[in-house]
Amino acid sequence: MHTILIVGYGSIGKRHFKNISKILDAKIIVLTKQKNLPELQKNNVHVVNSLKEALSYKPDIGFVTNETSFHVDTAIKLANNGMNLFLEKPLSHSMKNVNKLQKIIKKKKLITQIGCHMRFHPCVKKIKNILEKNSLGRIISVDIESSSYLPDWHPYEDYRFGYAARDDLGGGISLTSIHEIDLLYWFFGMPQKVFSIIGKFSDLKVKTDDLSVMTFLLKNKIIGEVHLDYFQRPEFKSCKIKGVKGTLYWDSCINEVNFFSHKSQKWKSLIKIKKFQKNSMYVDEIKYFFNCIKSNCITMNNIDDGIKTLQIVLSAKKSSKFGKLVSIK
Repeated sequence: MHTILIVGYGSIGKRHFKNISKILDAKIIVLTKQKNLPELQKNNVHVVNSLKEALSYKPDIGFVTNETSFHVDTAIKLANNGMNLFLEKPLSHSMKNVNKLQKIIKKKKLITQIGCHMRFHPCVKKIKNILEKNSLGRIISVDIESSSYLPDWHPYEDYRFGYAARDDLGGGISLTSIHEIDLLYWFFGMPQKVFSIIGKFSDLKVKTDDLSVMTFLLKNKIIGEVHLDYFQRPEFKSCKIKGVKGTLYWDSCINEVNFFSHKSQKWKSLIKIKKFQKNSMYVDEIKYFFNCIKSNCITMNNIDDGIKTLQIVLSAKKSSKFGKLVSIK
């Protein structure tokens, strides 16, 4: 039986706890500063308020779900104790100690996964499959958008004080919504250059960026555009990929992937998801993580990938700050 430590019991920590409890027979320890958590006591979960106490239970798997600015320091302590790690996105808000964490993980041969649940969306998986089959021919450009209204994320709490609204905790739209950067990277590999405009533009009371518009030069001269914002209602995600043979399009409102063929000059539905359950992506990602641990195989989104997507965002921030095209290392 696994002993799982969840560090941080905010929204995503709660979600992972509920999903783990349903799909795995495991001992669970939750490290949190919160008190009066009857749902945890009811499930015989060990609630602790110090890492020292948490480690006394000898956990072998760690879920790092605290605020972004604490991810790496927390992960280093868990990795030093030989724990396989599920690290919520983004890996961090800076490169500080990231290489140190990576070295520990490699030395101890730990299994790691970055929590990018959008890779498990059935429409996104379909897009990935189509790209691998080269159905669009040579790709010319890709447009990815993610827009939502930050106060709607957690209606039960004041959005102004959450990590997503604060630079000091590693928030901001470009880091918090790194899912779309991860998809761009997953689909097309590491971008070569970026030009971006990132900043605070809306009337939201946040102390970080709420709009990020990024243009990338990808390999094979593909142009990628990513738009992220905190201020749109209703929530909307989309991906449009244009190739020499046609156009592929998905949006979250209808959850349907369509292909327009240049040859037939008609749209064709490739997949349509009815009654989509958002939580299914989170369930699938941790099932996948546990299976990788069981078979001792590297995940498709490990620490190395998390470092690369972080480098992409930090390069985009640099581009915006200096107002120029920046090479991504």
